[in-house]
Amino acid sequence: MALGLDDRLPAVVGGKTATALQKAFGMVTVADLLAHYPRRYAKPGELTALADLPLDENVTLVAQVRSAVEIPMRQKRGSRLDVRLVDDAGGEVKAAFFNQGWRIRELRPGRRGIFSGKVSSYRGDLQLAHPDYELIDADLDDLESAARQRTTVPIPIYPATASVRSWHLQAAIGQVLDLLDAAPDPVPDLVRERRRLLTFRDALERVHRPADTRQSAHAIATLKFQEAFVLQAALLQRRERLRFLPATPREPGALARGFDAALPFELTDDQRAVGAEVARDMAATTPMSRLVQGEVGSGKTMVALRAMLAVADGGGQSALLAPTEVLAAQHLRSIVQTLGPDLAARLRPTLLTGQLGAAERRKALLAIVSGSAAIVIGTHALLSDRVEFYDLGLVVIDEQHRFGVEQREALRRKGVLPHVLVLTATPIPRTVAMTAFGDLDVSTIAQLPAGRSPIESFVVPLAEKPGWIARVWSRMVEELERGRQAFVVVPAINAVSPGAGVDDGDGAPGAAGGDGAGADGAAPRPRRASVAEVTELIRSHPELASRRIEPLHGRMPADEKDAVMRAFAAGTIDVLVSTTVVEVGVDVPNASLMVVLDADRFGISQLHQLRGRIGRGGVPGIALFVTGEPEGTQGRERVDAVAATTDGFALANVDLELRREGDVLGENQSGGRSSLRLLRVVHDAELIAEAREVAAAVVSGDPELEHHPALHAAIRRRLDEDESDFLGKG
Repeated sequence: MALGLDDRLPAVVGGKTATALQKAFGMVTVADLLAHYPRRYAKPGELTALADLPLDENVTLVAQVRSAVEIPMRQKRGSRLDVRLVDDAGGEVKAAFFNQGWRIRELRPGRRGIFSGKVSSYRGDLQLAHPDYELIDADLDDLESAARQRTTVPIPIYPATASVRSWHLQAAIGQVLDLLDAAPDPVPDLVRERRRLLTFRDALERVHRPADTRQSAHAIATLKFQEAFVLQAALLQRRERLRFLPATPREPGALARGFDAALPFELTDDQRAVGAEVARDMAATTPMSRLVQGEVGSGKTMVALRAMLAVADGGGQSALLAPTEVLAAQHLRSIVQTLGPDLAARLRPTLLTGQLGAAERRKALLAIVSGSAAIVIGTHALLSDRVEFYDLGLVVIDEQHRFGVEQREALRRKGVLPHVLVLTATPIPRTVAMTAFGDLDVSTIAQLPAGRSPIESFVVPLAEKPGWIARVWSRMVEELERGRQAFVVVPAINAVSPGAGVDDGDGAPGAAGGDGAGADGAAPRPRRASVAEVTELIRSHPELASRRIEPLHGRMPADEKDAVMRAFAAGTIDVLVSTTVVEVGVDVPNASLMVVLDADRFGISQLHQLRGRIGRGGVPGIALFVTGEPEGTQGRERVDAVAATTDGFALANVDLELRREGDVLGENQSGGRSSLRLLRVVHDAELIAEAREVAAAVVSGDPELEHHPALHAAIRRRLDEDESDFLGKG
């Protein structure tokens, strides 16, 4: 039978295999399976280097059998088959099979195979217990075939699981390719010919069954361009459709002009330029969809507030969605203070969070539905069905990476095609912006307002210098004696032992490592630092005992959190011990010291954001990143990178290099099949830009792709329902 890309897998590979593929990888159709490209190829004759296999990890390796010996077990019935696997450099790993002596007939010396299993240590030797394997050379009786395979044919190694091994995928893909009819090519013929690309059908054949390495390289180049082209076409199609949707223009009037005239400081050039772009978008009859990115403290919220005033000038409302109650309350205080008493009374900024009391909540809901609240600030509570707006003209999403597609869309639906402004203090490299936010206009604020002080950053490497923890606390004493304040940030709320697998914090990733150091300079403890424990440790420090040291974390009641933040901002709290609940938006100009314990447990952007909480006044900031990770580990690399520069855009590229940006859109941004397959946005920047240019020419001339059915089908096939929603909702 002839297969098409949209045919279902059960009819081709059988129900059992299809179920396993769906469970392991979410594969449903022929296209899903064929888009599961090899992770790498074992070069002809190449054996995997065995000397550096990682303990306690599942591996797939190519090795040669050196010997196989069946040994009777002494203490119980049965036998153990010990197989020595080697590489060309003399590296060795043992494979052990219990009561399976029959395997000695096929695992003969000289044979090569792909072996998959978990690496363990047994009596000082590396071992794979009961590995799955597939022999990849011919039987020694077929010497001519064996010689050809060893010298010419690359071996595809696929991303696999414990239940679906690489060779299972290879077999299923082979079945499908044998029956696949012509695959319609989404890349136009002229483009393909000009770039010397393969047809889609040929590319699929050569990426999965290459005769040599040149064939696989040509196929990968073709499929990379196709992936970039399809994704850019989807983004640009969404952007083109926005041009035909009606929206209410929102132009600045007396309120906005009066606010600008009364500002006690000068806007930066970047703030003015980005503000002008936002104003131009909002004055149009189509809805704005703009992403504003900027360094921590660069003044993005001021740009958003000026846009809110333009909406208020026309009698409309603005909603600002913040990821945490602490940040929402901080935004409310900051906006009220910036507006001044007269404007604040007129615009009535209103806070809505999940922990408001019943009476306060009713009052807030009434102000929102009646339109008397021109500016509404809130958390996820804004998304409730009970929240209705009088005239929602602008949606502002703060820290967009904290929200999923449906959360943003739920707020957007509360207006009639409102303008949308997305803010992020996590710098986005150009190619990521072009790939993940290609349907948005992107503005950048790189300048910092006048008065921002420099921040010095240092790594406190407890693995090499365990005694340095004492200097951390004495440095804190020095800052407090100067009348300043300090943050201490930790990854957990309560003490968690290593390997517990529980993230008890407010968003810090549970990466390996940790140092939970004691305030008295004791050796690091092998568990994560926690708010409860570190608060007590600092309070017990002889030189800090008279200071006011208070905890803050996401599980505290809203009024208690707000009281702590107000006291810290007022200067009555000296040291705040917190989780990442202070990562964004918390503004205390007198805070000069930031200590991050277990810094290796945080991502690069998190560390950069946390550091941005200090140096916001006239005093210089000092960030101390405490880590127990030794040099050479990925956690330590992240910490070292952040300490080396305060350039958020440079750090964003380092972050991509370390993470390999497998999922640019992010799980919270889209559906399960959104990961880039072959593209790497750092290394393929030029290719993505070229694909976008080609896609722009196609989409501008045929927005609905009526004359490009293969591209239309590829977009539908490539993006699952959730991701299509993402691209359709900005």
